[in-house]
Amino acid sequence: MKVLVTDPIAEPGLTRLREAGHTVETAYDAEGDTLLEAIADASALVVRSGTEVTAELLDAAPDLAIVGRAGIGVDNIDIDAATERGVIVANAPEGNVRAAAEHTVAMTFAAARSIPQAHARLKAGEWAKGDYLGTELDGATLGIVGFGRVGQEVAKKLDSLGMELVAYDPYISEERAANLGAELVELDDCLARADVLTMHTPLTPETEDLIGEEELNRLGDGYLVNCARGGVVDERALAAAVDDGTLAGAAIDVFADEPLDEDSPLLRVDDVIVTPHLGASTHAAQKNVATDIADQVLSAIRGEPVMNALNAPSMDASAFPRVEPYLDIASTAGKIATQLLDGRVEGVEITYAGDIAGEEIDLVTASALQGVFEPLEWQVNAVNAPRIAEERGIDVTESKTHTAADFQSLVTVTVQNGGTEIGVCGTLFAGEDPRIVRIDGFRVDAIPSGHMLVARNEDTPGLIGFIGTVLGDADVNIAGMFNARETIGGEALSVYNLDEPVTDELRDRLEADERVIDTTYIALNGTE
Repeated sequence: MKVLVTDPIAEPGLTRLREAGHTVETAYDAEGDTLLEAIADASALVVRSGTEVTAELLDAAPDLAIVGRAGIGVDNIDIDAATERGVIVANAPEGNVRAAAEHTVAMTFAAARSIPQAHARLKAGEWAKGDYLGTELDGATLGIVGFGRVGQEVAKKLDSLGMELVAYDPYISEERAANLGAELVELDDCLARADVLTMHTPLTPETEDLIGEEELNRLGDGYLVNCARGGVVDERALAAAVDDGTLAGAAIDVFADEPLDEDSPLLRVDDVIVTPHLGASTHAAQKNVATDIADQVLSAIRGEPVMNALNAPSMDASAFPRVEPYLDIASTAGKIATQLLDGRVEGVEITYAGDIAGEEIDLVTASALQGVFEPLEWQVNAVNAPRIAEERGIDVTESKTHTAADFQSLVTVTVQNGGTEIGVCGTLFAGEDPRIVRIDGFRVDAIPSGHMLVARNEDTPGLIGFIGTVLGDADVNIAGMFNARETIGGEALSVYNLDEPVTDELRDRLEADERVIDTTYIALNGTE
């Protein structure tokens, strides 16, 4: 398959993709129609911050499975558009964490001790020793805005210097912060107490210009360090605050618009230190993010969970082998249930019983929804299935129980329409042999692959023979069958695994017999 790389990444990442047997095409300068043409036959796209991944670009790539961002920030990727089109968006958040944290620490020291300013003047021939009186970090308070991976790594490093740590992050627990030696506080308190404020938030509508004139005034005579994302700090307000002495100084590595315009007010203030987005610029970090994103691209192409997917279910790699067999079971159960319901789906319930209830099941639920929606001819996969359910007003519920009568694990997909519901149950025999074991309450034993015919019929002598004869006359071979009934002479349900498909004409012949209530043909996994 073709992997298109539109921003430079380290060679080890490209090598990993090639060694897996894929064609790697680089198009670092492509834009406009050239880029649209290059991506047309791509299965994966790898970018950094230089490529804008828009809805138009995604529409040009009908076979695209994943957009991989070699780094953390994904504000250049339209994640909503990707999700609607069933395209995974993944990043590589771990590879440059250490590098970004170390750069933040370096910028903190540089700001507190005016290192670049003193260096420049000495290079220019000035011995300006008396002009710089630095700030010691030992005993000072570090305010951390955004206590994710990088923020936590910065906390570990600066805590060892004897700094007091306060953090603001609405998505982290007080316990987690306390475990890292930080006190979790509100933003106003963080600003008021910090001698040094470091930024570690993504750029979102909620964080854009999070730190403006009012917030800088609360920070007082401290320092601000931003090696996270441009746009979270109002650059004009920051330059003014340092210039007029409201702040002691600032150190900035990222900017709202990059490259930084030569007319930026940040460049005119001596006590604002700037670097050209160097946070992840180490040899180790570049190698790490390149190989990390290559591994995720390969997982997506193989149909495996993508560990750092931002818009799709993911799981720990060690757990996947325990869950993988249930992906097809859940999808097949959903596919069968929808076709047997034969109408609008208003609700879906997925029930997990037994050992499977103790596993991470988000990916299994997504597969079940994919199976439910596929027969409706919606453009669906495990990425966009949950969103499709939400957009179409389909109520999705999950339930778990750690006991499963007669089975070690059982996955049940139930589809609902008003007062009508159909449930289909699947399991593994001997830990590896998939089976559909219940359909609409009837106990069955069906192989979930190939061609399947489900017949509701009266429990009368000769009926199974009649169905077999009609199928045989049409040269449709029966690979296996199971018959279940509620009561003697009542309604029965027959499941036939077949070697060939069943035509509408053949179903009409079966249903012409008054003993046959209805039939449903279902093409399952493995059907060509």
